[in-house]
Amino acid sequence: MKHDDNLYATLRAAFPADLDTVAFETADTPLPLHYTWRDVDRATAMLANLLASLELPPGSRIAAQVDKSVEAAMLYLAVLRAGHVYLPLNTAYQAGEIEYFVANAEPVVVVCARRNFGWVAPLAFKAGVQHVFTLDDRSGSLLERAAWHADTHEPAPVQPDDLAVIVYTSGTTGRSKGAMLTHENLRSNARVLKDFWGWEPGDVLIHALPIFHVHGLFVALHGALLNGSRTIWFARFDPAAVIARFPEATVFMGVPTLYVRMLGEPALTRAQCAHMRLFVSGSAPLLIETFEAWRERTGHTILERYGMSETVMLTSNPYRPESARRGGTVGVPLPGVQLRIRDDKGQPVPTGEVGHIQVKGPNVFKGYWRMPEKTADDFTDDLWFKTGDVGRLDADGYLTLVGRSKDLVITGGYNVYPAEVEALINELPGVAESAVIGVPHPDFGEGVVAVVVPRLGAQVDGEAIVAALKTKIANYKVPKRVVVVPELPRNQMGKVQKNLLRDEHRALFGA
Repeated sequence: MKHDDNLYATLRAAFPADLDTVAFETADTPLPLHYTWRDVDRATAMLANLLASLELPPGSRIAAQVDKSVEAAMLYLAVLRAGHVYLPLNTAYQAGEIEYFVANAEPVVVVCARRNFGWVAPLAFKAGVQHVFTLDDRSGSLLERAAWHADTHEPAPVQPDDLAVIVYTSGTTGRSKGAMLTHENLRSNARVLKDFWGWEPGDVLIHALPIFHVHGLFVALHGALLNGSRTIWFARFDPAAVIARFPEATVFMGVPTLYVRMLGEPALTRAQCAHMRLFVSGSAPLLIETFEAWRERTGHTILERYGMSETVMLTSNPYRPESARRGGTVGVPLPGVQLRIRDDKGQPVPTGEVGHIQVKGPNVFKGYWRMPEKTADDFTDDLWFKTGDVGRLDADGYLTLVGRSKDLVITGGYNVYPAEVEALINELPGVAESAVIGVPHPDFGEGVVAVVVPRLGAQVDGEAIVAALKTKIANYKVPKRVVVVPELPRNQMGKVQKNLLRDEHRALFGA
């Protein structure tokens, strides 16, 4: 085992020569706080030494349900540095969910926000957790204890295939699964993205994403650290405040919802974005309308990419030339990633045909935590990971996502891919966005239902939508019912929660 196989050691080696330059600057504290690279190195050392003092078994799980702060990012880096396994938990999770994660992952240490200590601690101790700490912005028992420890620390020696993080999937069907990501999974992907997205000296990242998820914790944070780049750190997204910082930044990563909200700000102009180099979008589909509106307003073409908790990033639109970024697609497989499309029987499909997306590469996870049967089910006999996503590759190798296989609607024996129908509905006058689902139907097994959000001040007519679609697609794909709602339910990463829509409209056809 080697120290330099530890992901923290890889990131540390990329720190600038001058450790007294700024690594993180807080953007939404009353006064900006500046953390130097030396601060990061010293603080993560003290936290790693605290963990060492607890005499934890090798590879212990450290669970964290904390608000976003620079200190929370340092805790993640310290867990890597100490050779343990980080378990980020969504800040929206409630007691029943936390109870499941603690029972499933069996962490030895739990770190929570101070306001939640009263219910998290009893729950954790009952499950056998040995240590519960609190962590808030620059405060909490974790930092108080760490302050007594030395500020130097040699990264723990690990194997490249050792676990670094367990990321629980959002659990839209059944219980959440813990995707096991190794030091090498994360390192290989970070290095590929650094090159593919043209990270360069002097880049400055605006970080406005949560850090309990792949996008904010790995793609954004690793990118800045591996490039030795200063990060302007937002604890929460504020569209006007983010736009105000564009003149001193070069890279922004967001989910589609963030871009939509910024488009609603008058301050978003070409002049304000002139210093920016790259806008990246992911975690949920980007409407072509948003893609085009952003290019028109800012002069920048959003780079859309595709990844998963189990694989980090898989595909990306090109960085250069910008004109090669195709709206509605998630680009081409990243270097080192193999991607293929298969039919229901596991056979290849012709170019341009829809099928199941399967992938292979050094970024693909080790399996699901304590779920060997589920892991085996999700890999083919020749060890390709079955993503559960449905899509098609064009002749140039660009991937278009059509939806999740679990969201496929089978009506009267015919397959309906929601994304195809949603794209047509979203083009109709007065429609802001839509979600197409299948609910039980007495005659067809499943009936196609469109849940539609009108534009601000607009009215939409369900019958008119149905009539328009009948001129564009086969009749079995046309929704049998259109429901108009003010907004779609989303998780914190902006993904539409179709499971909630299916539950809500389950009795629509009386089946």
